Amino acid sequence: MVERFRVAPGSITALRVAGGDRFEVIDRHGRQPAELTVLAADPRAVPDARPDTAATVVRRLVAGPDENGYAAGRILTMLAGHHVDQRDAVALRLFGDGSPAGARAGFAVDDDAVVLVAAPAAPMCLSGSDPNPPSEVLVEVHRAEPSRPVARELPEALAEPLWDMRIDASTASSYEVRAGQFVQIIDVDGRQCSDFLAFDAGALGDGAEFGLDATTTRTIGGAAYPQPGLFGKFYDSRARPLVEVVRDTVGRHDTFALACTAKYYADLGYPGHVNCTDNFNASLAGFGVAARRGWPALNLFYNTAFDAQHQLITDEPWSRAGDYVLLRACTDLVCASSACPDDIDPANGWTPTDIHVRVYDSTRRFSVAVGHRLTPDAEPVLTRSTAFAPRTEKLTGRFTEYRGYWLPTEFDNFGTHQEYWACRERVAVTDLSALRKFEVLGPDAEALLQTALTRDIRRLARGQVVYSAMCTDTGGVVDDCTVLRLGDNNFRFIGGDPHDGFWLRTQAEKSGLQQVWVKDSTDQMHNIAVQGPVSRDLLAALVWSPPGEPALRDLGWFRFLIGRLGGPDGLPLLVSRTGYTGELGYELWVHPDDAQTLWDAVWDAGEPYGLAPLGMDALELLRVEAALVAAGHEFDDQTDPFEAGIGFTVPLKTKTDDFIGRSALLERKAHPQRTLVGLRLDGNEVAGHGDCVHIGRSQVGVVTSGVRSPLLGASIALCRMAVQHAEPGTRVEVGKLDGHLKRIGATVTVIPFYDPDKSRPRA
Repeated sequence: MVERFRVAPGSITALRVAGGDRFEVIDRHGRQPAELTVLAADPRAVPDARPDTAATVVRRLVAGPDENGYAAGRILTMLAGHHVDQRDAVALRLFGDGSPAGARAGFAVDDDAVVLVAAPAAPMCLSGSDPNPPSEVLVEVHRAEPSRPVARELPEALAEPLWDMRIDASTASSYEVRAGQFVQIIDVDGRQCSDFLAFDAGALGDGAEFGLDATTTRTIGGAAYPQPGLFGKFYDSRARPLVEVVRDTVGRHDTFALACTAKYYADLGYPGHVNCTDNFNASLAGFGVAARRGWPALNLFYNTAFDAQHQLITDEPWSRAGDYVLLRACTDLVCASSACPDDIDPANGWTPTDIHVRVYDSTRRFSVAVGHRLTPDAEPVLTRSTAFAPRTEKLTGRFTEYRGYWLPTEFDNFGTHQEYWACRERVAVTDLSALRKFEVLGPDAEALLQTALTRDIRRLARGQVVYSAMCTDTGGVVDDCTVLRLGDNNFRFIGGDPHDGFWLRTQAEKSGLQQVWVKDSTDQMHNIAVQGPVSRDLLAALVWSPPGEPALRDLGWFRFLIGRLGGPDGLPLLVSRTGYTGELGYELWVHPDDAQTLWDAVWDAGEPYGLAPLGMDALELLRVEAALVAAGHEFDDQTDPFEAGIGFTVPLKTKTDDFIGRSALLERKAHPQRTLVGLRLDGNEVAGHGDCVHIGRSQVGVVTSGVRSPLLGASIALCRMAVQHAEPGTRVEVGKLDGHLKRIGATVTVIPFYDPDKSRPRA
């Protein structure tokens, strides 16, 4: 069995090894240096790890009260324990600018040691001819005695805990927390349900029980059941919040059901089986909580879902070893947590294991986040704020989680409709930093993109942007994207899905392309879009272009320039004449360190033009009117570009080179089944994604996106329609309820609904 560890750019991972072990350090995406520092009583514990340079990452560590500072403090404690002065720390440097993706360095271990593996990270140069964003390093440890039982190591504490408690498998424990304190509930080995109860401690002291109430929570949360994941807060029957969810590294949990009961097991033929309800009754008796036959509990790590027949089902949990939920107490609480004993169905992966609880002081600060895994075996990546958040957070508290980032939905003192009209009539600014950026570099970069994308990348000139689809071999759309050509062997790929980079690397490997690097630059480049009829006037005075680059006023549609903000000494930025609104507009790309400066400059310069911030809700109105497609709505990997309304990205006649999906797309174009059309609905009701579209009894289409258009004063929708009924003017009905009991009349129309000739963005 191989143990795997991830070293994030700019960070250090410490791992313990023993004599006879072997480990490998892997440059996962290529061109990423690593630093290896060995802490051991015997300096020859890892004989091939002789230091040859300063340990730059170790020397820069600074302990502090936040999570990063706490982790740094633990590393510094290790150094002190081995009598190493941080200022003099040394390392063996591995890899470098020319290392290929997947490069490995292996080391044998002769004696017990702590190995520090660091991934140095320097900011990517936005205007450089050879951008190389830092990337992660992996470590694989091969144990000399893999069969020897080894206690599962818990994840690093988020801060100094007030106390820790292990809840053994098939048991439950109660505990008290004070208002503002944080409770971290950890799934030690993975796939283990943990029911959670909480009671208002003050009310219990007065003889009244007010605990988590499912009905109240669901009602306030606006959902009969939570979707996969958790509500933001959980309430008692008085509608008072008891706990707030701060973090969830799993993202899929329960429907707020009963903890398992004696009756459940007895009815299945297992009378007397230990159960969470009886465990809770015993654990809470000391607090004066009356016993129950079934406890409504917050079922953490318990995986339920609705099948195609809308029946509630359960399966193995999604949680992995070390996954956790972090809660904040809204008042003084008496809590109870279980390590569920269910071993007769998949609820705990058939094998009950332990749960661990940590409590942190109320003075600590933790970011609000949900965990996402790029692949099933990847470490979870927590939701992040963009570099523009310090500015947008001053304008609104309404944010939504979008593909791993928090983005504003609507702004205080503006509102969705005012933001929308500002973009249509004047100018608006929106944060689009959640877009995924990848640097595609090297002599084989053009060949990779020519193979992976539908567009003819060989025709792309430096300074030009192209919009393309990326398809599977069956013609389904993996993602849509824009590609910028920065040089002969330098491209920037911009998509919406964090999986895009993994897909590109996979295609490079399949094609035998060894001289290409696909490096994630999302964290090195955040961007805002400035969109609207006067966007050019606003930006012309802000963006300085050096010789050889076009002036902003002269920048053509789907072109970009590399310039400076305010003058030749200003911060570097890239400006592309692109957008997602159907209006004249630009996107401005900067290093995250410069984001607030850019926002301030645009905001101040925009005041005379009536600039407004633009949230995700208003952006949805704009993009549907302009018939701009969105992943998971107009396309997925079961939908081809012609069905998705972006068939123009597939130049089958002029692109003679083969590309992934070409043969399937030739067949699909010759025999089309569905196409994207517009619908204009009768009345004011709005069609929703997934609504069926009928002519009589037969379903002929499905709604992909629907809004009420402020400009048209009508409800409009994008619809994937059978080609036989796609003629403009065709009358159809949008089905609600069961699709038959309630119908809304609609007329098929051409798209885009707004500015069909795209004269405004071309202006």
